[in-house]
Amino acid sequence: MPADMPAIRFAPRILYLSQSSAVVARVLGGECISLQQAIPLRDDVSTDEITPIAILTHYDEKLGRYPYTGFKVQDRAPVGVDALRSSGIEVVVAGKRYGKGSSREHSPAAERLAGVRLVIAESFERIYRQNADNIGLLTSTDFGLIPRIEAGEAISLEELVAGRDELASAILRSGGLLPFGRLHMRSIRPTPASAPRPRTLFEKIVARHALTTDLTPADPSPGNGAFMRADWRFIHEYYTGMAAHMLHATFGRPLVLHEPSSIVVFEDHTSYVQESPVHVRNGLVPNVQRMVQAQRAFAEAYALRTHRTLTEQEAAQDDGSNVAGISHAMMAERYALPGQVLVGTDSHTPHSGAIGCVAFGVGTTDMANAFVTGAVRLTVPQSLRIDLDGRLPAGVTAKDLVLHLLAQPFIKAGGGVGKVFEFTGEAIAHLATDERATLTNMSAELGGFTGIVAPDAETVRFLRERRGIDFEIEEWMHSDADAEYARTIHVDCALVPPMVASPGDPGNGLPLSRIDAPVRIDIAYGGSCTAGKREDFDHYHEVLRWAADRGLRVPPGVQLFLQFGTTAVRDHCIAAGYLDAFERVGARILQPSCGACGNCGPGGSVSAAQVTVSAINRNFPGRGGPGQVWLASPPTVAASAIAGQLISFEALKRLHTTQPQGDRR
Repeated sequence: MPADMPAIRFAPRILYLSQSSAVVARVLGGECISLQQAIPLRDDVSTDEITPIAILTHYDEKLGRYPYTGFKVQDRAPVGVDALRSSGIEVVVAGKRYGKGSSREHSPAAERLAGVRLVIAESFERIYRQNADNIGLLTSTDFGLIPRIEAGEAISLEELVAGRDELASAILRSGGLLPFGRLHMRSIRPTPASAPRPRTLFEKIVARHALTTDLTPADPSPGNGAFMRADWRFIHEYYTGMAAHMLHATFGRPLVLHEPSSIVVFEDHTSYVQESPVHVRNGLVPNVQRMVQAQRAFAEAYALRTHRTLTEQEAAQDDGSNVAGISHAMMAERYALPGQVLVGTDSHTPHSGAIGCVAFGVGTTDMANAFVTGAVRLTVPQSLRIDLDGRLPAGVTAKDLVLHLLAQPFIKAGGGVGKVFEFTGEAIAHLATDERATLTNMSAELGGFTGIVAPDAETVRFLRERRGIDFEIEEWMHSDADAEYARTIHVDCALVPPMVASPGDPGNGLPLSRIDAPVRIDIAYGGSCTAGKREDFDHYHEVLRWAADRGLRVPPGVQLFLQFGTTAVRDHCIAAGYLDAFERVGARILQPSCGACGNCGPGGSVSAAQVTVSAINRNFPGRGGPGQVWLASPPTVAASAIAGQLISFEALKRLHTTQPQGDRR
């Protein structure tokens, strides 16, 4: 899209992602529907709905067949395969927080390949919009454009990029990030030290890593587009084939990668694909295998550091030398250090913010650009200070705390979108690093750019005991007392109860005690990057050892899956003797993988009638299979597995204290 491109005229029929499935079907059937006829619009359209996980095995023109095939409204999926591409529609309109969830660039790519040129929404999630910019898909929050488009009026490019930062506008005028990079990133250079001023820890790390170009400021402020040097860049199998495809198409072979020793490649999402009903049923397993092989070929061609998947058979023969696991947890366990910048092709990259890093997720084009330049793009965000006052009650975990935050009106209204969540306060001082990582990891669900915790004595302990590193915290590694925040949120942690999030969205949080009628479960899943860490397994074990010592087991008709986040977590559990209790209650133990979290392995549902309680981070429609998914903490997941219904550990103990022995399951 060159800068001198004339005004753009769009096809006048607009697809409104309405709360009425009939409206969506009528538009796709050829009718012209007005905005007034379509409202209310759907909010919170996730990338899981735009491109369901099973579609991510495609990374070329085939993606254009599938946009919105996971979109559900009124319990219907009104958009079929090829429906959008065959419609001639070029403009899509939706409500708030469009594109929430995963960092998958497949979603805007699928829209663009289906013919969409412009998405209008009340607000956008940060990663989705940046991914759209990077491939030249226009986005706008200006609903005043709608009647003009319907009237056939041409809209100038300047109007379409109005309100965007200068860097985003330049990228869109260039037609995307890679064309922009060829034009403007040859002269990229370190930024000289700027004048001292009060800063947050996030701002200090950004300043130390900032890069200057002809189009970006030397000392970026919130709202400015900027580039930063990344200490670590990591990628996994759903993205590498796409990144390699676009890099080789743009730059040819062989590529010259920037500091390849700081690139880490993970195979962590598809280890159990052979047990994924949706992949097996739809014949997608060969696609996944080709996708994995494409990543392996790229990593081998450029001698990149790789952590490959660990199958059940390999685990049985492992001598301890095979180091595998979920990318986010592995980065914190093995690579990240306080004060560094990490980027990964996954929205849960903020996990490593728990040890004082700036860590954030990017899409495929951003990562491809970072591979060859070492630079990562961001629009400098504002920060929220989350003061966690007091201490969490016994039995209440960081997962309960983040579900509590997600349920707050300010967060539900999108107040955290694109912002840095800085967690501080008395409660943080008493949380171990694994628990802190739950908070920073799920900054993605809070809508945040990233989450961060200033390094302290607990960080030093974690690095020494887990990684054998004697780390000294530098004087600058904290937020200044008079640093500026967009808002400070106080949470009285002593009042946070065991929480759950009802099916459909992580923001559907409510205290477990407020569920009046029993909720039976069919599946309980403990694992994922959010809840597959050492401390999470300490929680699973506390509950399941209590149950095993009383002769309790998972009841008939219920399945309990426990999946290690990394091989280090597995080895910790073995050394601590945890597997005995897990096996006695009837749990199935799984090797490290993201599988169930992405509906790509055991732990996902196979029918709409099934109900799952899960320690994962997201329960968007279809994310964990066709059934209903409740989110909960590790203790609640384990207790619910034993009870066969949603229940806290404390309630489970009360139940089996008052219940006659003969009535126990």
